Amino acid sequence: MRNVTVFALGAAALAFTISAAAQKPVVYPAKGQSAQQQKKDDGACYSWAKSNTGIDPAVVAQTPPPPSGPAVGGGERLKGAARGAIVGEVAGGHGGEGAAAGALVGGARARRNQAAQQQQAQDQKSQAMDTFHRAYGACMEGRGYTVK
Repeated sequence: MRNVTVFALGAAALAFTISAAAQKPVVYPAKGQSAQQQKKDDGACYSWAKSNTGIDPAVVAQTPPPPSGPAVGGGERLKGAARGAIVGEVAGGHGGEGAAAGALVGGARARRNQAAQQQQAQDQKSQAMDTFHRAYGACMEGRGYTVK
């Protein structure tokens, strides 16, 4: 149980770090562009980056995360219970106890699988936004802005 907690905390810290790195770049006018010109260039580069990468930040931001409720649906608990029952019967006629222990192990496996799926979805989302922001930044640099 402790390993699951440590894993979940590590995954949360990694997701926070990745999401912080995927923030929209900050753009400074390097050639005296007015605020109105910067707004116009920002819109043009947003559209250009969207069309050239195929990534729409609004859609990516609205993508629902994978389910985070009880880990069900993969059959891990049932498989664990079945294995535990078999081992319990073979080891000494305690199939019920083995099934209970196997179900606990299967539940832990289900939680690990669910956490891995959530992390993979977050990674894909962050990579997509990073790709978009690099394209956007390149466009703005090409128009004479400093991008950080």
